[in-house]
Amino acid sequence: MISRGEHGISRKQFSPNAIKVLYRLKDGGFDAYLVGGCIRDVLLGQQPKDFDVVTNATPEQVKKLFRNCRLIGRRFRLAHIVFGREIIEVATMRGHHEAPEEKNQISQSSEQGQLLRDNVFGSIEEDAERRDFSINALYYSINDFCIYDYANGLAAIKAKQIELIGDPETRYREDPVRMLRAVRFATKLDMTIAPNSEKPISTLASLLDNIPPARLFEEILKLFLNGKAEANYLLLRKYGLFQSLFPELDSILAANPDGLEAAFIQQMFQNTDQRINADKKVTPAFIFAALLWFPLVERTKLLQQQEQLGEYDAFSQAINMVLSDNAQHIAVPKRFTLGARDIWHIQHRLDKRAGQRAYRLTQQPRFKAAYDFLLLRVDAGEVQHQELAQWWTQYLSQDINGQKEMVRTLGHQAGPKPRRRTRRRSSKKPTE
Repeated sequence: MISRGEHGISRKQFSPNAIKVLYRLKDGGFDAYLVGGCIRDVLLGQQPKDFDVVTNATPEQVKKLFRNCRLIGRRFRLAHIVFGREIIEVATMRGHHEAPEEKNQISQSSEQGQLLRDNVFGSIEEDAERRDFSINALYYSINDFCIYDYANGLAAIKAKQIELIGDPETRYREDPVRMLRAVRFATKLDMTIAPNSEKPISTLASLLDNIPPARLFEEILKLFLNGKAEANYLLLRKYGLFQSLFPELDSILAANPDGLEAAFIQQMFQNTDQRINADKKVTPAFIFAALLWFPLVERTKLLQQQEQLGEYDAFSQAINMVLSDNAQHIAVPKRFTLGARDIWHIQHRLDKRAGQRAYRLTQQPRFKAAYDFLLLRVDAGEVQHQELAQWWTQYLSQDINGQKEMVRTLGHQAGPKPRRRTRRRSSKKPTE
């Protein structure tokens, strides 16, 4: 127990809505604590983004106290208290899943040890043991304004280490996503994964194949849209986790570690981090278009050889196949796969610039993303497209008259000359 005088944290550093939830639960006769990342971030001098609450009230009891509450989750039931755009997540203290089954005490595991259902409630001590990492087993109480550290989380913060609570192999088997979380916390907090927690990751990486694709999509967004995408990507490759997420791309990268493909992917993540850290918009459609580009190129070549298809037909079929295969691992929503399709199709149209084609192409909603994609390809080493990229860069910097002049001077380089229509002559009637 760390007293207020020792930790120096004030309630003002937490969300007012989270504090309201704590007091409402307290007035309802329940114990309630702020828990996890919000305390960790404040101790590290960072601004928390999310505020989680843990209580000994069941989800149904929480719902009775809050009209603005909705219950979610199947694996573990949670209560979301909605305050406009802010959501305070309230969880019931978890117990050990070996506990005897009673009402509202349901636990189920797979053959690999993964927890499928985990609605087992317990004490705060048991809840702390069920937390994933020691840095997340910190609790803040409004009763005495103390921090309760049940797993040496403060020591882990000082040592700058991400350490699992309990036996690492067992905890990873319970929930393989913890391996991805270990990577994300390490890069986000500028820490390292403790040796005991790091050791089993490469061996157990394939357990990610058992995770629902929709959940992995959410984890991918957290990994690649937090300003640390490049660092996360490198650690995922190091521990063999990337192979379970993007197996085709991983095989291509493994075959040529220092090739154009590796340079392209790493440059994409560098650009993503720069944009996010500059508060610029990044769409998942662009990231997935890049991650699936080389599997798409390989599949297109294969279809051309095996099916004797033309380039465009092979390319179109390959898109459907690559997206279908990817959906078996990561369930990317349709709004993002449609965006990736547009980016890919525009790559094949960028060299067709004659007449009104260049102007019409710039009016496509995904043109700017497709243009950035072309620049990324050139930066990674596709020098054969350098002249095309320079032309489009100059074209976009011109006014309308300058753009027309650039198209006019293209000559026959921009595509075949349009075929001239021949007027059909009507046959003359024979004169009498």
